[in-house]
Amino acid sequence: MTYQEVLQSARGQMGPCKVCPVCDGRGCRNTIPGPGAKGVGDVAIRNYSAWQNVRVNMDTLCASGTPDTSLELFGHSYRIPVFAGPVGAVQLHYGTKYDDPAYNDILVAACRDNGILAFTGDGTNPAVMVAACKAIKAADGFGIPTVKPWDVNTIAEKMALVRDSGAFAVAMDIDAAGLPFLKNLNPPAGSKTVEELAQVIADAKLPFIVKGIMTARGAEKAVQAGASAIVVSNHGGRVLDQTPATAEVLPEIADAVAGRCAVLVDGGIRSGVDVFKALAMGATAVLIARPFVNAVYGGAAEGVKALVDKLEAELSDTMSMCGAHSLAEISRDMVRL
Repeated sequence: MTYQEVLQSARGQMGPCKVCPVCDGRGCRNTIPGPGAKGVGDVAIRNYSAWQNVRVNMDTLCASGTPDTSLELFGHSYRIPVFAGPVGAVQLHYGTKYDDPAYNDILVAACRDNGILAFTGDGTNPAVMVAACKAIKAADGFGIPTVKPWDVNTIAEKMALVRDSGAFAVAMDIDAAGLPFLKNLNPPAGSKTVEELAQVIADAKLPFIVKGIMTARGAEKAVQAGASAIVVSNHGGRVLDQTPATAEVLPEIADAVAGRCAVLVDGGIRSGVDVFKALAMGATAVLIARPFVNAVYGGAAEGVKALVDKLEAELSDTMSMCGAHSLAEISRDMVRL
């Protein structure tokens, strides 16, 4: 099954998502609930187009050989520097074919079986986190639960589930404080001070990933709070209209925290060439969300395999043509901003 066949199979099964030939945010702008961005909906479009405006510098005057696309992070090895991004409330946003437990059961196991891992989502229904952690536990802890920025008591309850899952790291999408359907709810979710986040990280007792960083100042604060990694992310444009694209801010953020924490990035990354660009601009790895939703809805575990195979082939080819034999050899002079 090719990824194009996966997309064809997914069409008509994903609620408001049209499974466009190019997933660039144009077909779903201002569609929430659904896959789109908030407000005028141009942030998702900017995320995609910003990567396309970065060009790669070809250089084949180098030794030949098959590039090593593997990544070491948090004491584990991955086939490629790509993780499936966290997605929650799939029935709300993508139709009724799967609920969150069924989606995570497929995604977490399939990612593990194909040499990467999945971040799992959280939701207003407590059963979402319970099921996500259950799927990770069944995969021998090979997944990263993502907790929303709830009140302190709710976070403590969810962290207990995380520890029981055996996960070797945990994430918080701190920018989820801006999700429209999380506002004015009980339990409340909201932004955190550096001191509040530092306490959450200390209590977690696991490598902690802070997702939703869009400025060098924000990255500095995450490091100050004790983050082991950050994710440069604007939540796909779903939490604040008119933000920059992630590709636009990645280099300055990577420079600001160089060597002090891992830097991941998401938003509009659709190919192995895009993955190469992100690494050249300072990222340690990337998160990709929407294409993995397409993969599960269009082909279940086989769809996930098709996507990972595609991304690996594209990344390996780009590395070969740009003279990088390993991820460590990918440098900023290999792209033109």
